[in-house]
Amino acid sequence: MNQAIVVNSPSIDTKAAFDSDTFNASVMNTYGRFPLAIEKGEGCLLWDTEGKEYLDFVAGIATCTLGHAHPALIEAVTSQIKKLHHVSNLYYIPEQGELAQWLVDHSCADKVFFCNSGAEANEAAIKLVRKYAHTVLDFLEQPVILTAKSSFHGRTLATITATGQEKYQKGFEPLVDGFAYVPYNDITALENAIADIDEGNRRVAAIMIEPLQGEGGVRPGDLPYFLRLRKICDENNILLVFDEVQVGIGRTGKLWGYENLGVEPDIFTSAKGLAGGIPIGAMLCKDSCAVFEPGNHASTFGGNPFVCAAGLTVLQTIEQESILQNVQARGEQLRVKLRAIALKYPDLFVDVRGWGLINGMEINSDVELTSIDIVKAAMSEGLLLAPAGTKVLRFVPPLIVSEAEVDRASEILETVISKIG
Repeated sequence: MNQAIVVNSPSIDTKAAFDSDTFNASVMNTYGRFPLAIEKGEGCLLWDTEGKEYLDFVAGIATCTLGHAHPALIEAVTSQIKKLHHVSNLYYIPEQGELAQWLVDHSCADKVFFCNSGAEANEAAIKLVRKYAHTVLDFLEQPVILTAKSSFHGRTLATITATGQEKYQKGFEPLVDGFAYVPYNDITALENAIADIDEGNRRVAAIMIEPLQGEGGVRPGDLPYFLRLRKICDENNILLVFDEVQVGIGRTGKLWGYENLGVEPDIFTSAKGLAGGIPIGAMLCKDSCAVFEPGNHASTFGGNPFVCAAGLTVLQTIEQESILQNVQARGEQLRVKLRAIALKYPDLFVDVRGWGLINGMEINSDVELTSIDIVKAAMSEGLLLAPAGTKVLRFVPPLIVSEAEVDRASEILETVISKIG
């Protein structure tokens, strides 16, 4: 495990300076990019094309589980690419079977479907819910999936419809039928919505929800809410679907986000941290709702030997190097530091919240300062952070982050706040 800050930058190759104008001339304008071009990384550190060092508390947006250039991951992908990187799901792929078995052995799931991203995993979950509704609940012609306001489930047409934020949906109408939205952590609103929707051949078939809302402001689920939610689903033959794309794979200090809430979902999804930055997604479910048959769903690249070798290595490294314990300790350390800063600047910050190493610092809505303002200021001082909306700073470093690196990040942040707060 990474126990100390690396102080020496890797050598930077001599080459022409990065040209953002050339980049923008050919890459579609879908991101509001910061003026920073990253070239190399090691552990929790990154270096830009000009050789400047940054402490990475973004981790590819909660994705680089083992940080950058981790020896175990380098060895795994190097070995696999020399042997076999892709065939087809027309054949058995041993690496896929090994990864699926590990996931089943370490979760409440019985079956796994592999794809390439979190959005694809959520699409698979949505399709599985509909297939279940039309087959197991054969009377159900118009299944509805309830999701939470302020949620985020992906960028495909179905997953932006599932996402309970209009800003992601605007301009892409007509949206997909069969979704409705309720406030997060509000059980009365949920019960009322189920009652209002259930009529004739239209009824709630599933509730799709994040154990902790990431893009929605780093908002953890309330334990009583989720306990009641599980009971409601059981009583009404409703599938409970957890989007664990951001909170799974140890991010919360437990392997799965649902373990923080004392309930098991029927279906859950994973991506981001599953292969430490190698593109992969997974939809996992219990046997009771594993109703897909050959031809129902597929993925050309999903679960190929290369990505599965990476995923299995990440998971085994988490287990062998006691990384979950590090996440718990460093997460608590970080929240203590952030709360101290918030207390020092009470007019600026109103809350610090999170689980493990996914944490948010909420900015007072009455001040003009935004999360982007602080992200930019921190970047200039060598600390990379991500926003979670306009008023929440998000802290999602690699799970191998050290005690010294958490201290350093906190010191940089406090310096930044003292200058702009």
